[in-house]
Amino acid sequence: MKRILYLHGFASGPGSSKAGFFRKRLEEAGAEVLVPDLAGGDFERLTISGQLEIMKRNAGEGPISLIGSSMGGYLAALYAARHSEVSRLVLLAPAFGFARLWAERLGPAQCEQWRQSGKMEVFHYGEDRPLQLSYALMDDAARYEDYPDFAQPALIFHGARDDVVPVRLAEEFAGRHTNARLEVLDSGHELLDVLDYMAPRIARFLLDDHFV
Repeated sequence: MKRILYLHGFASGPGSSKAGFFRKRLEEAGAEVLVPDLAGGDFERLTISGQLEIMKRNAGEGPISLIGSSMGGYLAALYAARHSEVSRLVLLAPAFGFARLWAERLGPAQCEQWRQSGKMEVFHYGEDRPLQLSYALMDDAARYEDYPDFAQPALIFHGARDDVVPVRLAEEFAGRHTNARLEVLDSGHELLDVLDYMAPRIARFLLDDHFV
């Protein structure tokens, strides 16, 4: 049985509608799907390194494929670049260059305020309430490369109208990696209106070894 690790996005969780959708569709197709809480129950101290460690514990031994949404897509790319046992990846609006992207979105003044105070309040969609987030996330994220250089086959979907993660980041990555196939869709960041379009393509890509 094929094993797949689904990686939710920032301020989300294993109970997200997108995680549930793909888990159901892929399990119906015969896969085993794991959806860990990447914050490990401690969102305030969230870091890239901590999430990669949670991924490692859940991936276990042997071949595994990854699906990552937004920050989860960036984590999938980072993990695959460091773990050859990853077979294939599906990246949904991957947040390449996470630290740089966040700094640009917040702006210098807000970033400096966050750094000085050590914490910032953000809305957590999985918890449906504001939570504190440590600046350790940014310090840790700065250690990682913007575009992880993994060699495994990858399928990338990105919305042309994404106002959170610019599609140009996926285009830049795909332009440098012949192992990655990018499909730009008429959608926004969440890609919720194109789930039924993506699902059979993702299932075939992850479950059929002969499909390239």
